[in-house]
Amino acid sequence: MAFRPIANTRSASGIPTAKLATWWVVGSEIVIFGGLLASYIMHRLAHDAWSEQAAHTNVYIGLFNTFVLLSSSLSAVLAHKAAEEGNGAKAAKLLYYTMGGALIFVLVKSAEWTMEITHGFTITSSTFWSFYYTAAGLHAVHVIAGAIIMGIVAADAKKNQELHRVELIGIYWHFVDIVWIFLFPLLYIAK
Repeated sequence: MAFRPIANTRSASGIPTAKLATWWVVGSEIVIFGGLLASYIMHRLAHDAWSEQAAHTNVYIGLFNTFVLLSSSLSAVLAHKAAEEGNGAKAAKLLYYTMGGALIFVLVKSAEWTMEITHGFTITSSTFWSFYYTAAGLHAVHVIAGAIIMGIVAADAKKNQELHRVELIGIYWHFVDIVWIFLFPLLYIAK
């Protein structure tokens, strides 16, 4: 039997501590993104000029990144299934696919930002672009952090160790996807 720290296994609430901690992290992130998005919506409703600025975002790039993130979420779900079946090698492989999706998302976002900045749309161009870069940037940081943690989880899963962590990183990854589901229409479609 592999050594598991007591902090991962004990539970006063009936929920394993590691899962409870993951949900606490997600809850705190919901507060952060919720506040940012509420501020964005309130400013957007009060300023008609935002639609003119928002018209410069590329819906097709945003749609492609949406497809990439949703696909990566599917591989995270399949990794969780493999982990529950005790197949750590398969779970790791699927997590690597999810990480590939994260990499594609960040590369596409970087190219998109480079294009926007070279056209003069910077974080200081207008309030819309300030919100755009802040919200999309904060999301991208979460994508990168999730991919790094996923790499650590995948390395353990490959050795058939700590398979319960596959579900935990999956919970976080689905949160990252859900945030994008809100950001995509607000930043790209609502013009």
